Amino acid sequence: MKEGTKATLALVATALIWSSGGLAVKLVDVSPMAITGVRGAISALTILLMMRGALDLRPTRARLGTALCYAGLLLGYVVAMKMTTAANAILLAYTAPMYVALLAPRLLGEPTRPRDWLFVLTMLCGMVLFFLDRVSTTGLWGNVIAMGTGMLYAAFTLCMRAQKDASPLEAVALGNIITALIGLPFLLWEGLPDASGWLGLVYLGVVQQGLSMGLYVWAIKRLGALEAILIMTLEPILNPVWVALGYGEIPGLWSILGGAVVLCAVTLRGVSGALRKPAPASAPA
Repeated sequence: MKEGTKATLALVATALIWSSGGLAVKLVDVSPMAITGVRGAISALTILLMMRGALDLRPTRARLGTALCYAGLLLGYVVAMKMTTAANAILLAYTAPMYVALLAPRLLGEPTRPRDWLFVLTMLCGMVLFFLDRVSTTGLWGNVIAMGTGMLYAAFTLCMRAQKDASPLEAVALGNIITALIGLPFLLWEGLPDASGWLGLVYLGVVQQGLSMGLYVWAIKRLGALEAILIMTLEPILNPVWVALGYGEIPGLWSILGGAVVLCAVTLRGVSGALRKPAPASAPA
């Protein structure tokens, strides 16, 4: 199997794991800010244990940018969820591929071809269809913050890709530490969750945001920034699958149609990329 194909499958697996977060959060009876703080602390510890002391803490522009963008993305997403509808927050956050398509050629030297723009627009249309019956015009400032999270997600992806010849896991750990420092006081103020809540928090920190980052980092070293973020658009599409399995909530017709559009676009993008050229040279592990 080609290296690029392996990286694509790794990102699909990452999107599947990230999408499980919504279901796990339902187990935790504390505020989203508290959840974000505890998840950040557990995730940072998980990543540091994964690295087993092989730390490179030299401050570089890409590393600091990654940490700040990641922390801002996690916190901004929570704030947007509280100030606008969940559909608005998710849809506006996943405008990120558009920003990556615009900036990757200039910042990373990775060209955005006309067919790439076609995939970006197709996937955005699929996202709109997916949330068609849930998008609202309410929550102006929440929508503004959600747009900001989309920009931060794009910046995070670009900064991660800029470290393709380095080790970006330290930056992710630092971003989680920043998130923990901001979010943990909310847990102390509200009180500790019950046993099922702690189970959900451990899963969120260790698996959903900890171990999955190992997959994400390995894959983004081997795929372009735009291709990586297009694949990760699967995350909000897969989220209802977990909800359907856990709660029996079946998505509506528009959601199924929009999800099918995104899934087809990701598949075609991956196949066309594999057929167009050989996989890129293997990056350092």
